[in-house]
Amino acid sequence: MEFEEKTLSSEVIYDGKVTKYVIEEVLLPNGQHSKREIVRHDGAAAVIALTEDDKMLFVKQYRKAIEQISVEIPAGLKDEEDEDGLVTAKRELEEETGYQGEQWNFVTSFYSTPGFTDEFLEIYEARGLKLAENPLPKDEDETIELMTLTFEEAWTEYEKGTLRDSKSVFALFYWKMTRLQNFK
Repeated sequence: MEFEEKTLSSEVIYDGKVTKYVIEEVLLPNGQHSKREIVRHDGAAAVIALTEDDKMLFVKQYRKAIEQISVEIPAGLKDEEDEDGLVTAKRELEEETGYQGEQWNFVTSFYSTPGFTDEFLEIYEARGLKLAENPLPKDEDETIELMTLTFEEAWTEYEKGTLRDSKSVFALFYWKMTRLQNFK
């Protein structure tokens, strides 16, 4: 069975700082035409930052799209000059938390919501955390608060509904899995 949809036309309806909105007319495998609303995105990276005393760094911030406070792992957009997601992850950890990591491991990558966006997210684990002497400045348009949480505290944030974005829920369950493996 053929699945590919062939693009017949593409129109950019908005080209913003973070995303680009595109309407594409496509030819379906069955010969019919359809329209696809697509959000183009340059990609992002996120960090599962674990302390020596088995806590994880999170940031608390207000997210306008959901009209509520969100507790999330540090993350941010790839810049044009970033060679890869690891460069992005290191920068975002320092900008958002003031910490640098000594050991870095790639964990996973995924498309956040491929039904309407091509956003590709890379997740890294950072250990050996140390406060930077002169940390990179926070982004001017972000109001964030650093939270250093135990697993139980993070799970409570999940149960309260404040830790609900996909990358942070993934991080929480990744943390749970690694904790269970360490108990064996």
